[in-house]
Amino acid sequence: MAESEPSSEFLGRRVQQLRQENSFTLDQLAAASGVSRSMLSQIERGQANPTLAVTYRIAQVFSMSIGELVDNPSSNSGIEIVHGNDPNNLFRSDDNCRIRTLSPLHMEKQVEFYELQLQPGGALASAAHYDGTRELFTVSQGRAELSSGGTKCQLNQGDSAQYRADTEHCIKNMGTEVLVAYLVVTYK
Repeated sequence: MAESEPSSEFLGRRVQQLRQENSFTLDQLAAASGVSRSMLSQIERGQANPTLAVTYRIAQVFSMSIGELVDNPSSNSGIEIVHGNDPNNLFRSDDNCRIRTLSPLHMEKQVEFYELQLQPGGALASAAHYDGTRELFTVSQGRAELSSGGTKCQLNQGDSAQYRADTEHCIKNMGTEVLVAYLVVTYK
């Protein structure tokens, strides 16, 4: 996005434009997307930066991908910044697991990039993703056990593994310290 226009302001105008072009009221868009009316109103005013899940639900109503919804074709900047301190980039955060999105939203369905932190004994179990999905996992700190499709391996600091993610898969922290890792998800 261009430096002169924060992404939340562009997205807000884009959602409002699409809503009006489709003759939806805020209540109708809320019912169709499953996103609350108040959240949609905040998004349209540029006062909220929605999560990936919320953005996806809005995009679905307009038969678009997330990328089509958030891409600003008038942007002339060649650099996009995903700010590390933006709480909207937290994909998950609880006592055992923290996942932070590192890739811009519009890249969704091409490639996704995450920072993963698992507490000792914590695990991230995932159901099968879309057919042909692959993941590349790199341990930055700690030790992990990775399983995919019935195969398991142990990974230490600096190790990387590439595996099928179109089957059930799981990452476990096997060490006594926080596991810090990076995960790249690619779609066929």
